[in-house]
Amino acid sequence: MKPIWIVDDDQSIRFVLEKALLREGLPTRSFTNPREVLKALDSEDGREGPQVLVSDIRMPGGSGLDLLTTIKQRLPALPVIIMTAFSDLDSAVSAFQSGAFEYLPKPFDLPKAVELIRRAVGESQREEVTEKTQVDTPEMLGQAPAMQDVFRGIGRLAQSHVTVLITGESGSGKELVAHALHKHSPRAHQPFVAINTAAIPKDLLESELFGHERGAFTGAQTTRRGRFEQADGGTLFLDEIGDMPFDLQTRLLRVLSDGNFYRVGGHSAVKANVRVIAATHQNLEQRVKEGVFREDLYHRLNVIRLRLPALRERREDIPMLARYFLQRSAQQLGVEPKRISDAAIERLSHFQFPGNVRQLENICHWLTVMAPAQVIETKDLPPEVLDVQAPAVAASESMTPQAEAPLAPAVQPVSGAAPSASADASAAWAAAPLSAPSSTALASGTWEPGLEAEALRLLATDRTDVWDVLTRRFETSLIQAALATTRGRRIEAAQKLGIGRNTITRKIQELGIEE
Repeated sequence: MKPIWIVDDDQSIRFVLEKALLREGLPTRSFTNPREVLKALDSEDGREGPQVLVSDIRMPGGSGLDLLTTIKQRLPALPVIIMTAFSDLDSAVSAFQSGAFEYLPKPFDLPKAVELIRRAVGESQREEVTEKTQVDTPEMLGQAPAMQDVFRGIGRLAQSHVTVLITGESGSGKELVAHALHKHSPRAHQPFVAINTAAIPKDLLESELFGHERGAFTGAQTTRRGRFEQADGGTLFLDEIGDMPFDLQTRLLRVLSDGNFYRVGGHSAVKANVRVIAATHQNLEQRVKEGVFREDLYHRLNVIRLRLPALRERREDIPMLARYFLQRSAQQLGVEPKRISDAAIERLSHFQFPGNVRQLENICHWLTVMAPAQVIETKDLPPEVLDVQAPAVAASESMTPQAEAPLAPAVQPVSGAAPSASADASAAWAAAPLSAPSSTALASGTWEPGLEAEALRLLATDRTDVWDVLTRRFETSLIQAALATTRGRRIEAAQKLGIGRNTITRKIQELGIEE
């Protein structure tokens, strides 16, 4: 681990911090003035830099604030803690404009000082992991036409500062697209800051985005920069923007309009030059209709839209992605990479992947740990992949299918032979209009043999979309039956089906159901 650098002309301060940090297992290196720090950075043993820099403000031979400015130019991700006497607090607060991580007023409580430095170490290590990941990992993988469209979109936006809205299902890689847009933009050497608006409690989100002044609320002991200030000059990625609380949407709209905002508890406007990239798995148009998302904010975000395909829409990428994730999991676990057989890849390629690329990555990690041999066979795949291949699996458990291809005519019984009950049920399943599901058949349970027979009929052909076709018809019939029961009232129909209001709205649109 890299050491904590301590800069102070007071020997007693250096001594106390050194001993306290060494007790915590944190190595240190001390300096008496800024000139020594800059000389050390230029030397062979100092080029890697510190983990955290803790510096006094007033020292013979240079100012801590000047040192902060110089350090931030050379090591922009390095957390810098400014130590200051109470008379210097105004200077310390202004240091935040230059990128200070935090300030430590003297005389300080030693356990609190150590806790603050530990927090800075954690921030530094997260930055190192992020940088290493961006250097070592291919930006995005994909040869499917749908992914090539995404790559072309990123290319066209390479030199642009325009706001982008990325849509796509959860786990499809929206943050990777945001990273790529940033990396290939004129802001590539400035910060990329990401925040998931759905993962932070509403009461904390405003402070997280815009920062807060000292004393703004209980527990706000220091002034804190928000994500907009942290991303100044660079890119701010707002993930799951559809879940942002309504009152905060107004503040976000103001920032997007003129770049100005106020910290929580603040009275002076702060200006940030930030490119905003937003992402959501939700239908924002529908959220606007439902009154939970501002229409003006939607239009402000929806300048350029990039749709990221679900993994089931780019099945030809599954073999390449699976082998890449197996390699990466092996590196992370320090083991020999496992190979996967063609049969196992074929089985994976027919799985629906409701969790998209993230689910495939998790499956590969599971296989790296759990598969008994170096070559992964079909039988080694996790239960969720193997179970869905059975014909009688409940179609209602699948995710949204692809567009349904036209069905071949239902199989007719041989002339002169008495049709079987299964054949009758199959013909009824295939031929019955979806707008008028048979309540008698559903009540008596006779639809299940028909589903099985229809599945067997389709599986006997050259089709490769049987799951999608039957799932689409099943879901359409189920939703139409519920809407018929509730006389078209969606919320009541969703409650009867045991699904969410947003889910039934999305399904109605995707399935093209006429109400």
